Amino acid sequence: MARTDLPRIAILGAGPIGLEAALYAATLKLPFTVYERGRVGEHLQHWGHVRLFSPFGMNSTRLGRERIRAEQPQRHLPDDEALLTGREHFTAYLEPLAKSPLLREHLRTGIAVRHVGRRGLLKGDSPGDARRGAAPFRLLLREGDKERFEEADLVLDCTGTYGSPRWLGDGGIPAAGEDKVFGQMAHGLEDVLGARRDIYADRTILVVGGGYSAATTVCKLADLADKHGGTWVIWLARGPKSQPIRRFVNDPLRERDQVAVRANSLATRGDGNVEFHPQAAVEAIESHGTEGFTVRGRCGDSPATWRVDRIIANVGYSPDMSLYRELQIHECYASLGPMALAATLLKHTGGDCLTVPTAGAAALRNPEPNFYILGAKSYGRNSHFLLRAGFEQVSGVFAAIVSNGDLLSRFPALRSCPKLPA
Repeated sequence: MARTDLPRIAILGAGPIGLEAALYAATLKLPFTVYERGRVGEHLQHWGHVRLFSPFGMNSTRLGRERIRAEQPQRHLPDDEALLTGREHFTAYLEPLAKSPLLREHLRTGIAVRHVGRRGLLKGDSPGDARRGAAPFRLLLREGDKERFEEADLVLDCTGTYGSPRWLGDGGIPAAGEDKVFGQMAHGLEDVLGARRDIYADRTILVVGGGYSAATTVCKLADLADKHGGTWVIWLARGPKSQPIRRFVNDPLRERDQVAVRANSLATRGDGNVEFHPQAAVEAIESHGTEGFTVRGRCGDSPATWRVDRIIANVGYSPDMSLYRELQIHECYASLGPMALAATLLKHTGGDCLTVPTAGAAALRNPEPNFYILGAKSYGRNSHFLLRAGFEQVSGVFAAIVSNGDLLSRFPALRSCPKLPA
């Protein structure tokens, strides 16, 4: 981006949070560019067949809805209480936002941001010094097989975590042989009833994980087994409970509760050709090519071996920190998210994600001036993230930007920006 009399903003990622940040920047008439390595809503489209637990009203904002209505008055937006699939949400909300004249000229898809640094500064230079903010960020970009640099004055990392699955081995490190077969396993929410049906029908599938992603996968595979009796599911969870999925009293997210009830029933009753093992750990994986895998591990204190055709690892995601390794980011040693936010979230460990209050912009600040991690990535390995929390992060960060004393002194034109959206 060419230097202007306003701070240049680089937004990394064109998912729900990245597009919301772009909307704010456009509304405030700030220069910005959105960099997306894949498509708009790339991660969401990967699991587009899955129905969201939270309703449309929680997954959209008034700013976004008003923009769509103003530009496309003929478009009917879903009701606030509507439960959409990821694909339906993309079509109804993210896609029309991305096509808005306010945003489309600023979107750069198919461009991966490889690294972010400071011009003339190393990670260890002037630690914690606000004067680092005077040096522009340098972004190493890759488009196809070519690389180049661009600069920005502020960077908002909205890249999420879905593209960085965790290892499934005991202790969170790779099982023996896992790195060799990583590309042969599935990570994420597979479309086992649709596009991927033929991959899983009449096969024995190992599902590893004890959260809602694993529960969703097991429920879908049980539905597949109803029509393809040769489909068998071996479900491994780290926890000790025979009912692995936690339920919440009077859960307002009905879809979430229904998945928990069904998954727990499958685990305890063995319906749907599901074989559940608590207190399980994977220690080694051996590939037999087209003949499947041999998986060795433990159930409690007893060794166990499973011969399976497919493996689905639903063990969560971890933020990719290599992007900002040369910046001064204060990371939580447990969640790998920004430390101040992680400390706030720690107070609500074990609670429902719906009851976790949104932290203000102060909790999103890093020792590195004007670099913010937003959205799911800001929660690190903490699974309590909701889109509405990310939207509130965006509004808080832009309020901090337009009132930042250092930025105002460097960019006096920032004082004439339009008012923040209500």
